[in-house]
Formats: sequence, structure tokens, C-alpha cells
Amino acid sequence: MARFEILGRIDAATRIAAGPSLKVRKVLRTHYGPGRWRKMKGFATVRLANSRVRRVELHWYEAHGIGPRDFKIKRYVDDQ
Repeated sequence: MARFEILGRIDAATRIAAGPSLKVRKVLRTHYGPGRWRKMKGFATVRLANSRVRRVELHWYEAHGIGPRDFKIKRYVDDQ
């Protein structure tokens, strides 16, 4: 079960790392298949498991044709 649900869209998505500088590239290829994997970050509103709604910075991996995988909340950016 997911610990959070993304509400709406992810804003200001930017690439953090790609290619050989991506340390978990082999793991991603094993789990999801070959592709040009990139580590991304962006901001979104999420609903946490305790039903609270927060604005967060998300990190995830994505590849063309496979899509985004392994979302992680890096930090909360709202004032709660």
C-alpha cells in the first residue's frame, strides 16, 4: 500500500541525474526493464496515509516508454 497519494500534477519537474551518474541504474533495469533512466524532482500536493494534505518535494525515477517509478517524499515545503 502506498504511503501517500499524489493529488493533481507535479510542478517544476527537473532532472537531477541521468546515465552513468545514476547509481541505481542496474536495479531499475532489473525491476522495470531497459530504458534511459533519469532521476527527477518536482513539487506536488499529496494526501498522506493519515489523510493530511501537504505540499512536498518529490524525487522519482523515470524512463521513456516506462514512465515514473519509485516516488519518495524528500521534504515538506508547506508551513505546517
